Amino acid sequence: MGKDLKGKELGSGISQRKDGLYVGRYTNRIGKRVQKVFPKLQECRKWLSDSQYEDEHTNLDFPKDMLVDAWYDYWIKIKEKTVRYNTCRNYRERYDRNISPVIGKKILKDVTTIDCQRIMNKMSDEGYRTTTIYQARIALYNMLDYAYQNDVILKNPCNKTVKHNIGKCSVKKEALTIEQQKIFCNSITGSSYEYQYRFILQTGLRTGELVGLKWSDVDFKNKTISIQRATEYRHSTKEWRTGEPKSKAGYRTIPLTDEAVNILRLQKKKNQSFQMIEMEWKDQVFLCKKGTPVKNSTYDTALFKICEKCNLPKFSMHVLRHTFATRCIEAGMIPKTLQTILGHSNISITMNLYVHTTEDQKSKEMEKVARALKVV
Repeated sequence: MGKDLKGKELGSGISQRKDGLYVGRYTNRIGKRVQKVFPKLQECRKWLSDSQYEDEHTNLDFPKDMLVDAWYDYWIKIKEKTVRYNTCRNYRERYDRNISPVIGKKILKDVTTIDCQRIMNKMSDEGYRTTTIYQARIALYNMLDYAYQNDVILKNPCNKTVKHNIGKCSVKKEALTIEQQKIFCNSITGSSYEYQYRFILQTGLRTGELVGLKWSDVDFKNKTISIQRATEYRHSTKEWRTGEPKSKAGYRTIPLTDEAVNILRLQKKKNQSFQMIEMEWKDQVFLCKKGTPVKNSTYDTALFKICEKCNLPKFSMHVLRHTFATRCIEAGMIPKTLQTILGHSNISITMNLYVHTTEDQKSKEMEKVARALKVV
Protein backbone atom coordinates (compact mmCIF):
# COMPACT_ATOMS: atom_id res chain seq x y z
CA MET A 1 0.00 0.00 0.00
CA GLY A 2 1.53 3.33 -1.10
CA LYS A 3 2.07 6.42 1.04
CA ASP A 4 2.40 10.14 0.42
CA LEU A 5 5.44 12.24 1.39
CA LYS A 6 4.06 12.66 4.91
CA GLY A 7 3.69 8.92 5.41
CA LYS A 8 -0.11 8.87 5.00
CA GLU A 9 -1.46 5.73 3.34
CA LEU A 10 -2.98 6.45 -0.11
CA GLY A 11 -4.42 3.05 -0.90
CA SER A 12 -3.36 0.11 -3.02
CA GLY A 13 -1.63 1.01 -6.28
CA ILE A 14 -0.99 4.69 -5.50
CA SER A 15 2.16 6.43 -4.28
CA GLN A 16 3.65 9.93 -4.26
CA ARG A 17 7.02 10.77 -5.76
CA LYS A 18 9.54 13.19 -4.27
CA ASP A 19 8.51 15.86 -6.81
CA GLY A 20 4.96 15.71 -5.43
CA LEU A 21 3.34 13.90 -8.39
CA TYR A 22 1.10 10.88 -7.78
CA VAL A 23 1.68 7.55 -9.51
CA GLY A 24 -1.04 5.00 -10.19
CA ARG A 25 -0.01 1.41 -10.96
CA TYR A 26 -1.78 -1.88 -11.60
CA THR A 27 -1.13 -5.19 -13.37
CA ASN A 28 -3.66 -6.03 -16.05
CA ARG A 29 -5.14 -9.42 -16.90
CA ILE A 30 -2.36 -10.36 -19.28
CA GLY A 31 0.31 -9.57 -16.67
CA LYS A 32 1.42 -6.23 -18.06
CA ARG A 33 2.36 -3.52 -15.56
CA VAL A 34 0.53 -0.26 -16.29
CA GLN A 35 1.21 3.11 -14.65
CA LYS A 36 0.41 6.80 -15.09
CA VAL A 37 1.46 10.03 -13.33
CA PHE A 38 -0.94 12.76 -12.13
CA PRO A 39 -0.53 16.13 -10.39
CA LYS A 40 -3.59 15.54 -8.19
CA LEU A 41 -4.46 12.57 -5.97
CA GLN A 42 -8.14 12.67 -6.98
CA GLU A 43 -7.26 12.36 -10.68
CA CYS A 44 -4.92 9.46 -9.95
CA ARG A 45 -7.56 7.56 -7.96
CA LYS A 46 -10.17 8.03 -10.69
CA TRP A 47 -7.82 6.84 -13.44
CA LEU A 48 -6.79 3.79 -11.40
CA SER A 49 -10.39 2.87 -10.60
CA ASP A 50 -11.59 3.34 -14.20
CA SER A 51 -8.61 1.50 -15.68
CA GLN A 52 -8.99 -1.51 -13.39
CA TYR A 53 -12.72 -1.68 -14.12
CA GLU A 54 -12.08 -1.43 -17.87
CA ASP A 55 -9.41 -4.13 -17.67
CA GLU A 56 -11.77 -6.42 -15.79
CA HIS A 57 -14.77 -5.88 -18.07
CA THR A 58 -13.26 -5.35 -21.52
CA ASN A 59 -13.27 -8.32 -23.90
CA LEU A 60 -9.61 -8.92 -24.76
CA ASP A 61 -10.55 -10.60 -28.05
CA PHE A 62 -11.17 -7.15 -29.54
CA PRO A 63 -8.47 -4.50 -29.96
CA LYS A 64 -8.88 -1.36 -27.86
CA ASP A 65 -8.54 0.82 -30.95
CA MET A 66 -11.29 -1.03 -32.82
CA LEU A 67 -13.23 1.33 -35.12
CA VAL A 68 -17.02 1.55 -35.11
CA ASP A 69 -17.09 0.35 -38.74
CA ALA A 70 -15.17 -2.79 -37.76
CA TRP A 71 -17.50 -3.47 -34.84
CA TYR A 72 -20.53 -2.98 -37.10
CA ASP A 73 -19.19 -5.58 -39.56
CA TYR A 74 -18.86 -8.06 -36.68
CA TRP A 75 -22.28 -7.22 -35.21
CA ILE A 76 -24.28 -7.29 -38.44
CA LYS A 77 -23.01 -10.78 -39.31
CA ILE A 78 -24.45 -12.02 -36.02
CA LYS A 79 -27.72 -10.18 -36.62
CA GLU A 80 -28.07 -11.79 -40.05
CA LYS A 81 -28.57 -15.11 -38.26
CA THR A 82 -30.85 -13.88 -35.48
CA VAL A 83 -33.30 -11.32 -36.92
CA ARG A 84 -35.65 -11.13 -39.89
CA TYR A 85 -34.22 -10.21 -43.29
CA ASN A 86 -36.12 -6.91 -43.45
CA THR A 87 -34.90 -5.91 -40.00
CA CYS A 88 -31.31 -6.58 -41.01
CA ARG A 89 -31.82 -4.67 -44.24
CA ASN A 90 -33.07 -1.66 -42.28
CA TYR A 91 -30.05 -1.86 -39.97
CA ARG A 92 -27.70 -1.85 -42.97
CA GLU A 93 -29.47 1.01 -44.69
CA ARG A 94 -29.47 3.26 -41.64
CA TYR A 95 -25.87 2.43 -40.77
CA ASP A 96 -24.48 2.97 -44.27
CA ARG A 97 -26.43 6.16 -44.92
CA ASN A 98 -26.55 7.85 -41.53
CA ILE A 99 -24.42 6.28 -38.80
CA SER A 100 -21.15 5.40 -40.51
CA PRO A 101 -20.59 8.84 -42.09
CA VAL A 102 -20.61 10.38 -38.59
CA ILE A 103 -18.85 7.84 -36.34
CA GLY A 104 -17.68 5.00 -38.58
CA LYS A 105 -13.99 5.96 -38.36
CA LYS A 106 -14.15 6.73 -34.65
CA ILE A 107 -12.69 4.33 -32.07
CA LEU A 108 -15.59 2.34 -30.63
CA LYS A 109 -14.84 2.92 -26.95
CA ASP A 110 -14.51 6.68 -27.57
CA VAL A 111 -18.06 7.12 -28.92
CA THR A 112 -20.01 9.53 -26.70
CA THR A 113 -23.65 10.42 -26.18
CA ILE A 114 -22.96 13.66 -28.02
CA ASP A 115 -21.77 11.66 -31.04
CA CYS A 116 -25.03 9.69 -30.99
CA GLN A 117 -27.08 12.88 -30.87
CA ARG A 118 -25.05 14.33 -33.74
CA ILE A 119 -26.29 11.48 -35.92
CA MET A 120 -29.92 12.27 -35.09
CA ASN A 121 -29.41 16.01 -35.56
CA LYS A 122 -27.73 15.54 -38.94
CA MET A 123 -30.63 13.40 -40.15
CA SER A 124 -33.09 16.06 -39.03
CA ASP A 125 -31.10 18.76 -40.86
CA GLU A 126 -31.14 16.61 -44.00
CA GLY A 127 -34.95 16.41 -43.93
CA TYR A 128 -35.50 12.86 -42.67
CA ARG A 129 -38.82 12.03 -41.07
CA THR A 130 -39.09 11.24 -37.37
CA THR A 131 -39.90 7.58 -38.08
CA THR A 132 -36.69 7.14 -40.10
CA ILE A 133 -34.60 8.87 -37.43
CA TYR A 134 -36.14 6.51 -34.89
CA GLN A 135 -35.08 3.53 -37.03
CA ALA A 136 -31.51 4.86 -37.03
CA ARG A 137 -31.61 5.23 -33.25
CA ILE A 138 -32.78 1.63 -32.86
CA ALA A 139 -29.95 0.36 -35.07
CA LEU A 140 -27.38 2.50 -33.23
CA TYR A 141 -28.64 1.50 -29.78
CA ASN A 142 -28.71 -2.22 -30.58
CA MET A 143 -25.23 -2.17 -32.10
CA LEU A 144 -23.69 -0.35 -29.14
CA ASP A 145 -25.68 -2.32 -26.58
CA TYR A 146 -24.33 -5.58 -27.98
CA ALA A 147 -20.83 -4.19 -27.43
CA TYR A 148 -21.77 -3.21 -23.88
CA GLN A 149 -23.39 -6.54 -23.03
CA ASN A 150 -20.26 -8.34 -24.20
CA ASP A 151 -17.89 -6.11 -22.21
CA VAL A 152 -16.35 -4.53 -25.29
CA ILE A 153 -17.29 -1.05 -24.03
CA LEU A 154 -18.03 0.10 -20.49
CA LYS A 155 -21.43 1.67 -21.19
CA ASN A 156 -23.87 2.29 -24.01
CA PRO A 157 -23.60 5.97 -25.00
CA CYS A 158 -26.89 5.82 -26.92
CA ASN A 159 -28.92 6.35 -23.76
CA LYS A 160 -32.31 7.91 -23.01
CA THR A 161 -30.96 11.44 -23.45
CA VAL A 162 -30.45 10.83 -27.19
CA LYS A 163 -33.55 12.34 -28.80
CA HIS A 164 -34.94 11.03 -32.07
CA ASN A 165 -38.27 12.86 -32.33
CA ILE A 166 -36.74 15.87 -34.09
CA GLY A 167 -37.42 15.21 -37.78
CA LYS A 168 -40.33 16.01 -40.04
CA CYS A 169 -43.67 14.59 -38.99
CA SER A 170 -44.73 11.53 -40.93
CA VAL A 171 -47.51 12.00 -43.43
CA LYS A 172 -50.69 10.50 -42.04
CA LYS A 173 -51.97 7.72 -44.29
CA GLU A 174 -55.67 8.37 -44.66
CA ALA A 175 -58.04 5.63 -45.71
CA LEU A 176 -60.19 6.13 -48.79
CA THR A 177 -63.65 7.47 -48.14
CA ILE A 178 -66.57 5.35 -49.32
CA GLU A 179 -67.04 7.67 -52.29
CA GLN A 180 -63.33 7.51 -53.18
CA GLN A 181 -63.40 3.73 -52.88
CA LYS A 182 -66.30 3.56 -55.35
CA ILE A 183 -64.43 5.77 -57.83
CA PHE A 184 -61.29 3.67 -57.43
CA CYS A 185 -63.06 0.32 -57.87
CA ASN A 186 -64.80 1.58 -61.01
CA SER A 187 -61.46 2.80 -62.38
CA ILE A 188 -59.60 -0.50 -61.94
CA THR A 189 -62.15 -2.67 -63.74
CA GLY A 190 -60.30 -4.60 -66.42
CA SER A 191 -56.87 -3.39 -65.31
CA SER A 192 -53.85 -5.71 -64.96
CA TYR A 193 -53.94 -5.84 -61.16
CA GLU A 194 -57.66 -5.43 -60.55
CA TYR A 195 -57.99 -8.69 -58.60
CA GLN A 196 -55.04 -7.90 -56.35
CA TYR A 197 -56.35 -4.45 -55.43
CA ARG A 198 -59.86 -5.75 -54.81
CA PHE A 199 -58.53 -8.66 -52.73
CA ILE A 200 -56.67 -6.36 -50.34
CA LEU A 201 -59.83 -4.27 -49.96
CA GLN A 202 -61.59 -7.52 -48.94
CA THR A 203 -58.88 -8.94 -46.63
CA GLY A 204 -56.51 -6.18 -45.47
CA LEU A 205 -53.39 -8.13 -46.47
CA ARG A 206 -49.96 -6.50 -46.52
CA THR A 207 -48.40 -6.35 -49.99
CA GLY A 208 -45.75 -8.95 -49.12
CA GLU A 209 -48.44 -11.30 -47.80
CA LEU A 210 -50.44 -10.88 -51.01
CA VAL A 211 -47.38 -11.65 -53.15
CA GLY A 212 -46.52 -14.66 -50.98
CA LEU A 213 -50.02 -16.19 -50.95
CA LYS A 214 -50.19 -19.74 -52.36
CA TRP A 215 -53.09 -21.89 -53.48
CA SER A 216 -52.15 -24.34 -50.74
CA ASP A 217 -53.01 -21.53 -48.28
CA VAL A 218 -56.55 -21.24 -49.67
CA ASP A 219 -59.42 -23.28 -48.22
CA PHE A 220 -62.35 -22.82 -50.59
CA LYS A 221 -64.55 -25.18 -48.58
CA ASN A 222 -64.28 -23.23 -45.33
CA LYS A 223 -63.71 -19.90 -47.10
CA THR A 224 -60.43 -18.99 -45.40
CA ILE A 225 -56.84 -18.19 -46.27
CA SER A 226 -53.81 -18.92 -44.11
CA ILE A 227 -51.01 -16.34 -43.96
CA GLN A 228 -47.69 -18.17 -43.63
CA ARG A 229 -45.12 -15.94 -45.33
CA ALA A 230 -44.24 -12.62 -46.94
CA THR A 231 -42.50 -12.33 -50.31
CA GLU A 232 -40.80 -9.32 -51.84
CA TYR A 233 -38.55 -8.49 -54.76
CA ARG A 234 -35.22 -6.92 -53.78
CA HIS A 235 -34.04 -4.60 -56.55
CA SER A 236 -30.59 -4.30 -54.93
CA THR A 237 -29.89 -8.01 -55.39
CA LYS A 238 -32.38 -8.65 -58.22
CA GLU A 239 -33.93 -11.59 -56.44
CA TRP A 240 -37.13 -12.65 -54.70
CA ARG A 241 -36.97 -13.05 -50.93
CA THR A 242 -39.53 -15.05 -48.97
CA GLY A 243 -39.55 -14.88 -45.19
CA GLU A 244 -41.74 -14.94 -42.14
CA PRO A 245 -44.67 -12.55 -41.68
CA LYS A 246 -43.95 -9.24 -39.94
CA SER A 247 -44.46 -10.72 -36.46
CA LYS A 248 -45.78 -13.86 -34.75
CA ALA A 249 -49.24 -12.33 -34.95
CA GLY A 250 -48.75 -12.22 -38.72
CA TYR A 251 -49.33 -15.97 -38.84
CA ARG A 252 -53.11 -16.06 -39.03
CA THR A 253 -56.20 -17.46 -40.70
CA ILE A 254 -58.51 -14.93 -42.33
CA PRO A 255 -62.18 -15.66 -43.09
CA LEU A 256 -63.12 -14.72 -46.65
CA THR A 257 -66.12 -12.79 -47.89
CA ASP A 258 -68.06 -14.16 -50.85
CA GLU A 259 -66.51 -11.39 -52.94
CA ALA A 260 -62.99 -12.45 -51.88
CA VAL A 261 -63.74 -16.09 -52.80
CA ASN A 262 -65.02 -14.96 -56.20
CA ILE A 263 -61.83 -12.92 -56.78
CA LEU A 264 -59.73 -16.01 -56.08
CA ARG A 265 -61.74 -18.11 -58.53
CA LEU A 266 -61.34 -15.43 -61.21
CA GLN A 267 -57.60 -15.23 -60.54
CA LYS A 268 -57.31 -19.03 -60.80
CA LYS A 269 -59.02 -18.91 -64.19
CA LYS A 270 -56.70 -16.07 -65.25
CA ASN A 271 -53.61 -18.06 -64.26
CA GLN A 272 -54.81 -21.01 -66.34
CA SER A 273 -54.81 -18.77 -69.41
CA PHE A 274 -51.10 -18.02 -69.10
CA GLN A 275 -48.96 -19.84 -71.65
CA MET A 276 -46.20 -20.62 -69.18
CA ILE A 277 -45.75 -20.52 -65.40
CA GLU A 278 -42.32 -21.27 -64.00
CA MET A 279 -42.25 -24.33 -61.73
CA GLU A 280 -41.13 -22.16 -58.83
CA TRP A 281 -44.37 -20.14 -59.00
CA LYS A 282 -46.98 -22.76 -59.95
CA ASP A 283 -48.55 -22.65 -56.47
CA GLN A 284 -48.53 -18.84 -56.32
CA VAL A 285 -51.96 -17.18 -56.40
CA PHE A 286 -51.33 -13.75 -57.89
CA LEU A 287 -49.18 -13.85 -61.01
CA CYS A 288 -48.69 -11.58 -64.01
CA LYS A 289 -49.02 -12.72 -67.63
CA LYS A 290 -45.32 -13.69 -67.64
CA GLY A 291 -46.14 -16.41 -65.10
CA THR A 292 -44.20 -14.77 -62.27
CA PRO A 293 -45.25 -12.71 -59.24
CA VAL A 294 -45.69 -8.97 -59.63
CA LYS A 295 -42.89 -6.97 -58.01
CA ASN A 296 -44.08 -5.20 -54.87
CA SER A 297 -43.11 -1.75 -56.12
CA THR A 298 -44.90 -2.33 -59.44
CA TYR A 299 -48.24 -2.37 -57.64
CA ASP A 300 -47.59 1.12 -56.25
CA THR A 301 -46.41 2.46 -59.61
CA ALA A 302 -49.60 1.23 -61.27
CA LEU A 303 -51.68 2.67 -58.42
CA PHE A 304 -50.19 6.13 -58.87
CA LYS A 305 -51.20 6.11 -62.55
CA ILE A 306 -54.74 5.04 -61.65
CA CYS A 307 -55.01 7.84 -59.07
CA GLU A 308 -53.90 10.39 -61.66
CA LYS A 309 -56.34 9.02 -64.22
CA CYS A 310 -59.39 9.16 -61.94
CA ASN A 311 -58.33 12.35 -60.12
CA LEU A 312 -57.83 10.77 -56.69
CA PRO A 313 -55.15 11.81 -54.17
CA LYS A 314 -51.99 9.76 -54.76
CA PHE A 315 -51.84 6.74 -52.42
CA SER A 316 -49.93 3.48 -52.01
CA MET A 317 -50.92 -0.16 -51.55
CA HIS A 318 -50.84 0.24 -47.78
CA VAL A 319 -53.73 2.70 -47.97
CA LEU A 320 -55.91 -0.11 -49.33
CA ARG A 321 -55.11 -1.99 -46.11
CA HIS A 322 -56.04 1.11 -44.10
CA THR A 323 -59.26 1.35 -46.06
CA PHE A 324 -60.21 -2.26 -45.30
CA ALA A 325 -59.59 -1.63 -41.58
CA THR A 326 -61.69 1.52 -41.62
CA ARG A 327 -64.62 -0.17 -43.38
CA CYS A 328 -64.48 -2.94 -40.76
CA ILE A 329 -64.69 -0.46 -37.89
CA GLU A 330 -67.49 1.45 -39.63
CA ALA A 331 -69.38 -1.84 -39.96
CA GLY A 332 -69.09 -2.38 -36.20
CA MET A 333 -66.34 -5.02 -36.09
CA ILE A 334 -64.87 -5.52 -32.61
CA PRO A 335 -61.33 -4.02 -32.55
CA LYS A 336 -59.84 -7.21 -31.07
CA THR A 337 -61.22 -9.21 -33.99
CA LEU A 338 -59.83 -6.70 -36.46
CA GLN A 339 -56.44 -6.93 -34.72
CA THR A 340 -56.24 -10.67 -35.40
CA ILE A 341 -57.37 -10.27 -39.02
CA LEU A 342 -54.78 -7.57 -39.71
CA GLY A 343 -52.07 -9.53 -37.88
CA HIS A 344 -51.09 -6.83 -35.41
CA SER A 345 -49.14 -7.85 -32.32
CA ASN A 346 -50.64 -5.01 -30.26
CA ILE A 347 -54.19 -3.67 -30.23
CA SER A 348 -52.88 -0.10 -30.00
CA ILE A 349 -51.36 -0.48 -33.47
CA THR A 350 -54.77 -1.35 -34.83
CA MET A 351 -56.46 1.59 -33.17
CA ASN A 352 -53.78 4.25 -33.54
CA LEU A 353 -52.21 3.58 -36.92
CA TYR A 354 -54.75 1.93 -39.14
CA VAL A 355 -58.24 3.14 -38.38
CA HIS A 356 -59.08 6.63 -39.62
CA THR A 357 -62.66 7.46 -38.69
CA THR A 358 -64.42 9.60 -41.28
CA GLU A 359 -66.37 12.77 -40.51
CA ASP A 360 -69.60 11.04 -41.51
CA GLN A 361 -68.89 8.21 -39.08
CA LYS A 362 -68.17 10.70 -36.29
CA SER A 363 -71.53 12.36 -36.88
CA LYS A 364 -73.35 9.02 -36.85
CA GLU A 365 -71.68 8.01 -33.59
CA MET A 366 -72.60 11.34 -31.99
CA GLU A 367 -76.20 10.82 -33.05
CA LYS A 368 -76.15 7.50 -31.16
CA VAL A 369 -74.78 9.28 -28.10
CA ALA A 370 -77.43 11.97 -28.39
CA ARG A 371 -80.19 9.35 -28.42
CA ALA A 372 -78.64 7.61 -25.42
CA LEU A 373 -78.44 10.87 -23.49
CA LYS A 374 -82.04 11.75 -24.26
CA VAL A 375 -83.61 10.17 -21.18
CA VAL A 376 -86.49 12.59 -20.74
